[in-house]
Amino acid sequence: MNKLKILLLFTSIFLSCKNENATIKMNFLIDKIPNDIPLEFNQEMIPKNKLVHKGIFSPNLKEYYYTISDYNFKNFEVFVTNNDGEHWSKPKKAFINSKYDEHGMNFSPDGNTLFFSSTRPTNIDGIPQTWHIWKSERINGTWKEPVFVDIPNLREKLVSHPTIADTGTLYFHSSNLDYSKMDIFHSKKVNGKFQMAEKTMISMHTQTRKCTPYISPKEDYLIFASVSNQLDLMVSYNDKKGGWTNTKRLNDKINNNGQGNPYVTPDNQFLFYTTGGHSKKDWKIMWVNIASQIKDANLE
Repeated sequence: MNKLKILLLFTSIFLSCKNENATIKMNFLIDKIPNDIPLEFNQEMIPKNKLVHKGIFSPNLKEYYYTISDYNFKNFEVFVTNNDGEHWSKPKKAFINSKYDEHGMNFSPDGNTLFFSSTRPTNIDGIPQTWHIWKSERINGTWKEPVFVDIPNLREKLVSHPTIADTGTLYFHSSNLDYSKMDIFHSKKVNGKFQMAEKTMISMHTQTRKCTPYISPKEDYLIFASVSNQLDLMVSYNDKKGGWTNTKRLNDKINNNGQGNPYVTPDNQFLFYTTGGHSKKDWKIMWVNIASQIKDANLE
């Protein structure tokens, strides 16, 4: 009897895993799912002689947005492709594109607001034309014209790569216009307006510049790139006292060639990120199962 129960248990687990893998393959329309070894994700979408910089999904996983530029790090454009249940559609320019540069996009957790960075002019006196945060809202299924997100005390700074939590708090990186003193900041939303930004206090063994944050919807962990000789992806945990602690570098399977632009799927299972070394041909979007790393580090 005990042997039968054990057999049934293992059969149940096997079928559950099989069904889960089938669902994942359907969500991403891909044949091979990564475990803790990163895999390339749909690199064939990237035109020749272009660099890919970031890839994200809508919360329902039906839309995939990604940024490309030329090899001179100019002409940033966002493309989008749709999952119709059988294949990804032919990529097209996303609605947020303009004659200026667009990059660093992230959805709100409910999928009805797309935040992104753009060099388009704000047309506000005293605000330099550089990277700033913009947003577009989807109302009755239609995306509205993007509007400038004003962070009052960072108007004269470069502000980029927004990512937002369920609470409405917006995280991003900011720096001087020459990219010096780059760090991660956050701004709380009060009565529909974002407040003065505060530096996000991340405990680290060494002080480095930080960029391209991803905040989990529950605001329990933060993944970002530290800037030294190369970019390394780090994870840090909310201490519930206004700080971030237990900061760790993600493993060498992920951090091996200069990494940035992290994004995590809504189930906290898969990390998508950009990797690329000195050879521009090496730039790719990678994805990896990150669930165990997030869980293990958080328990320490």
